[in-house]
Amino acid sequence: MPTRDALPPLACLRAFEAAARHASFTQAGNELSLTQSAVSRQIKRLEDDLGRPLFERHYEGLRLTPAGEHYFRVVQRLLRDLRDETARLRRRGDDRQLTLASSPTIASIWLARQLPDFQRAHPHIEIRILTVEDPHRLDLAEFDLGIYYHVPHEVDPPGLGAEAIFSHEEVAAVCSPAYLARHGDIRDAEDLLARHTLMVVEDHYHDWLTWEGWYQAQGLRWHAPEHSLRANSFQLLMNATLAGQGVTLGWTHLLDADLAQCNLVQALPHTLPSRGCLSLLTPQHRHLTEPMRAFRAWVLNTV
Repeated sequence: MPTRDALPPLACLRAFEAAARHASFTQAGNELSLTQSAVSRQIKRLEDDLGRPLFERHYEGLRLTPAGEHYFRVVQRLLRDLRDETARLRRRGDDRQLTLASSPTIASIWLARQLPDFQRAHPHIEIRILTVEDPHRLDLAEFDLGIYYHVPHEVDPPGLGAEAIFSHEEVAAVCSPAYLARHGDIRDAEDLLARHTLMVVEDHYHDWLTWEGWYQAQGLRWHAPEHSLRANSFQLLMNATLAGQGVTLGWTHLLDADLAQCNLVQALPHTLPSRGCLSLLTPQHRHLTEPMRAFRAWVLNTV
């Protein structure tokens, strides 16, 4: 007797995964551009091959059997891995493309303003930007190089090495000229807490950049501000600061252009050396493509 193929009918797996995810043959068909009956036939063929039902069909709709639940988790993981690896290989197939990962704030305020110089020097390289707030959540298969604030001597994000773009960085309290025009000058650190709106980032990744730490490191008296605007997005708070809604802590190198153009001004003369510095993150144990080498040399030696 011929040996039975250990693999299931592969064409049926996408239909099964979609039907299990939606708990509906109809919705699976809409996703896959198939009719409901075509999805049903593919599921029936898969069930026949496995020799057991994967779905219970009842008046409320579809429900996975215990065997179907387990098989769904396996198939979903395998299809996800296959999709991710296919995307990675397709992307690697274009030797001209460079994918840069960065936080939304760094990408919009700093990186987007620097890239034209790089692109003029390397017009053959196609740039793609991937924004992820926390570098510890990066998928190494999805980008080539990262640009993030990184605290030296702390654990690097998994699989990544960090090189400082700026060797020294200062943290300053900044606001827009329009904010000062509406609310008056900030006389001192106590006046800032008593009369003005402080932008507060509620984000564990930025715990090392806090108002309390900024005050205490300079020997200034700290207490909770009378007025604050809180968000879990530094980018949102920076946009609000530019719009004249309050005072925020920011890195001076990151904000160089806005400070030079007077979109922002220092609210107080005090500055504090930053624990973190803008850094280039490079995936370890990976061959550097020509675009990766070109960008690394440019950002570390030119910017």
